[in-house]
Amino acid sequence: MQNEFPVDDVVAPLLEALQQSGCAILEASPGAGKSTRVPLSLLERFGSRPGRILMLEPRRVAARSVATFMASQLGEPVGQTVGYRTRTDTRVSAATRLEVVTEGVLTRMALSDPELQGIALVIFDEFHERSLNADLGLALVREIREAFRPDLGLLVMSATLDCGPLEAMLEAPVIRSEGRSYPVEVIYRPSASRQDWRDHCVQQILSVTADAQVILVFLPGRGDIRRVARGLSESGYGLPVRELHGGLPLAQQQQVLEAAANGEPLVVLATNVAETSLTIEGVTHVIDSGLAREPVYDPARHRSRLVTRRISEASARQRSGRAGRLGPGCCVRLWSASEVMASHQKPEIARVALDPLVLDLARWGCREPQQMQWLDLPPVAAWNSAVARLRDGGALDAQGGLTTFGAAIAGLGVEPALGMLILAGREQGLPVCAARVAALLSERDILSQGVDLRSRLQALETSPDRHRSLLLEAQRLLAGDPQDRQDWRQSLGALLARVYPRQLARLRQGEGNRYQMMDGPGVQLPPGDSLSGTSWLLILDTDGQPRDARIRLAMPLDETDLDSVLGDHAQWHEQIGWDRQRQRVTGWRQRRLGAIVLHSQPIASLTAEQQVQGLLEGLRTDGLGLLPWSEDCRQWQARVATLAAVEGEHWP
Repeated sequence: MQNEFPVDDVVAPLLEALQQSGCAILEASPGAGKSTRVPLSLLERFGSRPGRILMLEPRRVAARSVATFMASQLGEPVGQTVGYRTRTDTRVSAATRLEVVTEGVLTRMALSDPELQGIALVIFDEFHERSLNADLGLALVREIREAFRPDLGLLVMSATLDCGPLEAMLEAPVIRSEGRSYPVEVIYRPSASRQDWRDHCVQQILSVTADAQVILVFLPGRGDIRRVARGLSESGYGLPVRELHGGLPLAQQQQVLEAAANGEPLVVLATNVAETSLTIEGVTHVIDSGLAREPVYDPARHRSRLVTRRISEASARQRSGRAGRLGPGCCVRLWSASEVMASHQKPEIARVALDPLVLDLARWGCREPQQMQWLDLPPVAAWNSAVARLRDGGALDAQGGLTTFGAAIAGLGVEPALGMLILAGREQGLPVCAARVAALLSERDILSQGVDLRSRLQALETSPDRHRSLLLEAQRLLAGDPQDRQDWRQSLGALLARVYPRQLARLRQGEGNRYQMMDGPGVQLPPGDSLSGTSWLLILDTDGQPRDARIRLAMPLDETDLDSVLGDHAQWHEQIGWDRQRQRVTGWRQRRLGAIVLHSQPIASLTAEQQVQGLLEGLRTDGLGLLPWSEDCRQWQARVATLAAVEGEHWP
């Protein structure tokens, strides 16, 4: 291989570090060639060892693209010496010696074979992104190296990372490739206060066209990409506009990268897959929205959801650096220079639901997070919350061990909440519908209007060609070709209510769009939504706000859908209190579904104990003035209180 990339200069010391300690850390800036040059160099020089090299990528688009590029460098089709494996797509053969996989694939391999037989070296690429799967994978590989395979090589590669904690944890040498970059002029151009930032983004693209070769535009999601592309089209924009995101088929991703490499002027509208995971050639200008979609725990639906958030300073530097690889470049940032940003992004383990992590570790035999070695220990509250949900769902037993049902969920390769739905759907005669709902919940919303789940399922039936990728994912989850034994329009509500009882919500009295959820939070429908006024909803997605979250996806329910849930979860409680208006103790029997009061009736006769309980409640709220004491009694009380204050040690 020719010495064309900055990282080539450190391959020799990197190989020496791996041969001496079996473990190393490589820090190299984006575009230095670490994702493609290093694995091929190691394949050439490390390949004398028996076994394959396994390289982890945080995204499917990067795994496929990196493997395809490396295969082309060898003059071979992907799947020969270099292959890839993702949850939905695999190109490997008996000849494959370098396998690029998404991070979750390593977890499944380790759980199936704790010795990782046949693997000589594991490479973690883009580790600075600190995904949950990467942290879990590193903890598993560490334990495998210590318990079973001291010969297993480990290389952690990162674009920007404070390597101190990682270096201490792995006791590994750090090799740095400084890279070659040109100065990048950074310009701050925030949008006006009432202007849609995407319209402002279109204006900025138009303003830099004259001297640009490839304009790389960072946008948070596919909806934003479509919006900006439409704005450019309506403006009569002359340059070709290409989209790049994780939902594109491999062939279309390659077409975008090839078009940029060919030197033709164009605009690439990309999500943060282009931040570090992929190298786009020919970039002279970057326009950065400063936003990214990332998973965050949503308490209203009891699992993580993607939300749009401000990126960190480290991410902003990586993005702007894309414009300085060929020569001096320019980066336009669509926010104010005075805005304060976090220095680094929080690792996923500190901000997402931990249900998949807890389930995988239960399969590994670990019931407490302290039993493993972590770069960041999983938060105790998030861990305990995940354990409780998995126990409620039957995936874990009372001691935290994996049940047969939990093992079946883990085998599906989706987050546990969706696995529970898929298995329940098979049992209840709705396997196809349940798989489609799971696919809908694991991908981006296919409709931009309304929150009714039924409209999404109908769209899959009436426009299958338009939603082919989602239907293929649903087919994968089916594990065969079963048919629904009943009409989902009559049966889906009851199925969802049984699987997700905590996500039930009832309309608040006297309000058309505000709801009380079973476990406490209040949520609301968008104004004018077709489901307004519906008595019961099953909440499937919200905007993630902690108070009065806006509902984004829901299933309407009728009373019959709730029968089994009420039988299993509704309970009678006695409510004893003080009626301030009538100045008396009152008691009510209430049937509740969590925080939702279903029925309430007065208690006709209160016991003496209940009377005392209610009176104490009144004293707490209204004070001692409630007691029927005479003036003489109150004078005596005051004298005793005074003496107690003066001679406190002699008074009880």
